[in-house]
Amino acid sequence: MSDTAAPSDDALPLAGVRVLDISSFIAAPAAATVMGDWGADVIKVEGPDGDPNRQMVQGSVSYPKSPINYAWHLDSRNKRSVMLDLKQPQARAALDRLIAVSDVLICNFPPVVRERLRLRYEDVKAVNPRLIYASLTGYGETGPDRDRPGFDATAYFARSGLFDAQRYEGAPPGTAVPAQGDRATAMGLVSAILMGLMRRAKTGQGSWVGTSLLANGIWSCGVVAQAALVGAFLPPRPPRERPRSALGNLYRTRDDRWIQLVIVREDKLWPALCRVLGLSVLEKDARFATVEARRSRAAELAALFSDVFATRDYVDWCAALAAADVTFGVISRPQDLPDDEQAVHAGAIVAADNPDMPRTIGNPIRLDFAQPRTAGPGPTLGQHTEEVLREAGLSDADIAALRSG
Repeated sequence: MSDTAAPSDDALPLAGVRVLDISSFIAAPAAATVMGDWGADVIKVEGPDGDPNRQMVQGSVSYPKSPINYAWHLDSRNKRSVMLDLKQPQARAALDRLIAVSDVLICNFPPVVRERLRLRYEDVKAVNPRLIYASLTGYGETGPDRDRPGFDATAYFARSGLFDAQRYEGAPPGTAVPAQGDRATAMGLVSAILMGLMRRAKTGQGSWVGTSLLANGIWSCGVVAQAALVGAFLPPRPPRERPRSALGNLYRTRDDRWIQLVIVREDKLWPALCRVLGLSVLEKDARFATVEARRSRAAELAALFSDVFATRDYVDWCAALAAADVTFGVISRPQDLPDDEQAVHAGAIVAADNPDMPRTIGNPIRLDFAQPRTAGPGPTLGQHTEEVLREAGLSDADIAALRSG
């Protein structure tokens, strides 16, 4: 990646693209955020009560509490907010003016709401035939569950099989932290939009593009889901004391941290693992001489490893395993991320132009020809209404009429 200074917005790959974000919560708005990072002018259209994501930090029991509205800043950085009550005819007409001058419209209203507000693709296509209409649903555009409200926990994780695939023997299905599936799905929606824009560049025609939380969840669950399609299944995971493989298992260190062994090339790394654990005697032990033998005695081997890992601290084991080229995973806690130097180098943690939140999470795309826009704060509700509506050609009288309506 280039080490040059961040370019001006005009040099970013999506500069000149106007995105009309009329979506709410996280998955669809996060797609608009990524496009804004890469130079798009993102107009966030909100109703009088604002996007519910404005209230999630304090309103959801699953969000860590902070006086900083970090969730709103994360998903609404570099957007301009326009407040329109789309139930009012004048506001709906004003939205058409915005649609007419936009390149992309991102919508996650349920199909029945789109129909009521005249915001289906066929409705807006008549206003702007070059528009890329990007739709995000919970379960898809058609079928028996098309109208069911979908969230990442219900559609991406639960319905896709991901929760059950992570279940341990005798335990209930797992759960997820907030918006995990939303952010992954956002990248799928970004991909769909870019394909629509590429087609428009070739043909001059707009199009409908979209994705769903369910489809992205099944895609993420691809190995297990594809196995199911050919009739192959695994029982729930055994506890770590009885792993399927002791060389692909979790181990607790002396200071109550966790190491994940991920030994894929067992025959190559088995001697190195034995040596770094101080168990060289096991290298030639007939009980563990082959992959098959190690799998059949996984519980016995895991007990030996557990005893050894408990004798040293986490940082000591990380250094020792890395020095021996033994593949493993560091299991970071969320509170470790602010000090993770590698996360900064990966572009996952970046500086922000926001006094309340000087660092933020970067989108995962990296380009050698451009650096993403520095993240600013999320807008206040309706902060840019007059500015944006004037750009769309509304007069001061039109804007005043909207306010009075």
